[in-house]
Amino acid sequence: MRIIVFILSLIFLASTPMTASAKTAYDFAFTGIDGKPLPLAQFEGKVLLVVNTASECGFTPQYEGLEQLWKTYGEKGLVIVGVPSNDFGGQEPGSSEEIATFCKINYGVTFPLADKTVVKGDAAHPFYKWAGEQAGLMGRPKWNFHKYLIGRDGRFVDWFSTQTKPTGPKIKAAVEAALSSTSP
Repeated sequence: MRIIVFILSLIFLASTPMTASAKTAYDFAFTGIDGKPLPLAQFEGKVLLVVNTASECGFTPQYEGLEQLWKTYGEKGLVIVGVPSNDFGGQEPGSSEEIATFCKINYGVTFPLADKTVVKGDAAHPFYKWAGEQAGLMGRPKWNFHKYLIGRDGRFVDWFSTQTKPTGPKIKAAVEAALSSTSP
């Protein structure tokens, strides 16, 4: 009997999310590309699009679309947070300074950027563990430029794959719907 209880306890613990205490995206913080704290709580009441990025990827031109989305909807309450990651194909090998310079010079990026961050596996940043739990197995990043949409209340809304263009109809409709929400 004790063995059964022990095994059931292990199963329960293994299935309990590691980020169970986190209720919203506002419970997380990144380190900014400038080395300063980048708490998501500073964006409370805004809609967030959190995107893992890379400078040497075939999808890197999505920076342009992300910047366009930011300029179109930023004043309405959208915040885009770029999260550089070297997790997929080693396509973000640069230093923070190199990444920031690349983004500014090549794509005119003005939205907030985090420092290079692990977004997959056991060492993933807690935000990515939480968002992955919210999105389910299929909604976890499988490549660069995976996108998570977070509502004004800090709760997970949706995810978009690498192939989904930032200025495409799917993301625009989801962003507009999230922006029209009266929460919080």
